[in-house]
Amino acid sequence: MATATPANPMTALGIETRAQIHHNLGTPALVEEAVRRGEGMLAKDGPLVVRTGRHTGRSAKDKYLVRDAETEGSVWWDNNLAMSPEHFRALKQDFLLSLGEADTLFVADLYGGSQPENRVNVRVINELAWHNLFIRTLLVRPERADLAGFAPDYTIIDLPSFRASPERHGCRSETVIAVDITEKLILIGGTAYAGEMKKSVFGLLNYLLPAKGVMPMHCSANVGSDGRTAVFFGLSGTGKTTLSADASRTLIGDDEHGWSDTAVFNFEGGCYAKMIRLSAEAEPEIFATTERFGTVLENVVLDDATRELDLHDNSLAENSRGAYPLEFIPNAAPDKMGPVPSNIIMLTADAFGVLPPIARLTPDQAMYHFLSGYTAKVAGTEMGVTEPEATFSTCFGAPFMPRHPSIYGNLLKERIARGGVTCWLVNTGWTGGQYGTGSRMPIKATRALLNAALDGSLNDAQFRTDPNFGFEVPVSVPGVDGGILDPRSTWSDPAAYDAAAKKLVGLFIDNFARFADHVDPGVREAAPKAA
Repeated sequence: MATATPANPMTALGIETRAQIHHNLGTPALVEEAVRRGEGMLAKDGPLVVRTGRHTGRSAKDKYLVRDAETEGSVWWDNNLAMSPEHFRALKQDFLLSLGEADTLFVADLYGGSQPENRVNVRVINELAWHNLFIRTLLVRPERADLAGFAPDYTIIDLPSFRASPERHGCRSETVIAVDITEKLILIGGTAYAGEMKKSVFGLLNYLLPAKGVMPMHCSANVGSDGRTAVFFGLSGTGKTTLSADASRTLIGDDEHGWSDTAVFNFEGGCYAKMIRLSAEAEPEIFATTERFGTVLENVVLDDATRELDLHDNSLAENSRGAYPLEFIPNAAPDKMGPVPSNIIMLTADAFGVLPPIARLTPDQAMYHFLSGYTAKVAGTEMGVTEPEATFSTCFGAPFMPRHPSIYGNLLKERIARGGVTCWLVNTGWTGGQYGTGSRMPIKATRALLNAALDGSLNDAQFRTDPNFGFEVPVSVPGVDGGILDPRSTWSDPAAYDAAAKKLVGLFIDNFARFADHVDPGVREAAPKAA
């Protein structure tokens, strides 16, 4: 049964349809509908298991922003695909025709953002019950009393059965994700991958919040018992989720946040974690969510007879995922907020074995490394990769950045300076040589260094200046092997280290050339120096 809501939500949006409307159903009702309609199956311990078909991840090449008077001068078009207003009008017309012919639709009224003054009201219209459950889990759920007066700022219509026409709609394929800021409408068609909805809201907030002076961040965040918040930037494989999931600290969120004058606040009400090869030993809190009713598991292999999960089977997807409410994590912040940051951690997995395990950054250096967004692929992870390969994703989330990176970088630098925030670069990659020769940075050492940074004791250490990157590196830290703090000394061949460092410095310099004209001299001076 639906909760107390206003009159027909479709009529309020000017949409005519014969469909039966399920408006703001709760989790049990949506699970029942999904199972009844054959959209998924319940696993032995309660989660709903679904398949997304051929799209098991985002369709980045099929995502568009409408280019009009509003966005012409404000969007970073080098990084975002444009759709004309005329093509969007045709796409909207065809979406509305599809809605008119639907038999059943599911509608959820939700918040993008947990801080009231910095959130957007989002109405999501789905043809699949499990999609509606997913987005209800991932965004922030209004209190029941707030639903009666809910008025959407933006609307998402997600129709996996829709097939776009490249000629008529100005897109690349039958799959389309189109965002019209002026129309306040997001249309998703031709894909059943539910993460498109979540990331569309993230991109929307990345566009809206900088105009209010709020910093949107692709990061995890937690807060210690001392009330000091830390945010963790990092690309996939750098340890963002693992290192922020600390039983001694309260989790604010695992993926998307805003930094306002008064708080770090989660954009979401849930988590969307990778499930492949998840184990109870390595990540017990996340593993426990796979045994709970209310979790949605995408592309996880399920035995039809026993309903047992096989999290190690990647036959459906390497990118198997689980969506669950934030409150399923025992030490999660109930209001999904924390104080403004005291520490910023930028994580990188340096497969070249050049960077130290931890370094302290100035505000200019922090902006430089934020705009660089560096990590490295390792040999064997992709066809043709035979040695470490640098990856630069600006702001640690380039695919979701509608504005120019300098907008986010300058916001970050201003907030760091205003709040006296301490910034650290943490390398979870390789030591003693590059990938294939050296070894992975010991997690025990990483945690010890991170704990010292977060409790403030690391600031009292003696530091040296790294000759290549210019940042400060501790000389010794209690409980940590001092040798590991000097990467060059861990290599059996110092000349080989120097050659690898020279190569990495050159890659940084080449990558940053596109940002040089958009930053002040201090940030340009924060670049590593070619020997």
